[in-house]
Amino acid sequence: MRTTPSSTILPGELQALAATRSDLRLLDVRTPGEFETVRIPASYNVPLDCLGLHAIAIRDGVDTPIVLVCQSGARARQAEAVLAGAGAAAVQVLDGGINAWVSAGGLVRRARERMALERQVRIAAGALVVLGAALALLVHPLFALLPLAVGSGLVFAGVTDRCGLALALTALPYNRPTSIDVNGVV
Repeated sequence: MRTTPSSTILPGELQALAATRSDLRLLDVRTPGEFETVRIPASYNVPLDCLGLHAIAIRDGVDTPIVLVCQSGARARQAEAVLAGAGAAAVQVLDGGINAWVSAGGLVRRARERMALERQVRIAAGALVVLGAALALLVHPLFALLPLAVGSGLVFAGVTDRCGLALALTALPYNRPTSIDVNGVV
């Protein structure tokens, strides 16, 4: 029995749907670096932070189902809300994201390895905490506000599933696309 919301599709269900629907659109909302590392064949990439600019173009003229893909499902849920706000109706989220797809034995294309955005966030947050603590001990106690701010941001990200540090990191050239593939051409 299915235990996921109706707007969610399980990896096995997606495999079956892809086998019967050649017009299925797989929209991957991860960073270009993550997309380049591993992706579902025939998927196309519009990073979550760019999706709002392209939501109408993605929606217009599309009568085919769209399945949203990210690393674990959280960003795809945010993308679902953006597309719903633009009037897109036939949208589903891949339950568990690319991680679940790979675990279920789904076919993927791999390229050069890049660091996942979640890992970048952990490294940046840890570095800021260490820097703030060291500066507070060696320079001035007010530098303790830096680890306090980072910790507060992590708690906020955990509660709301929205991370300001991740948003900032997506602006780095390493994580930026050279182009956005709104029309689904791979």
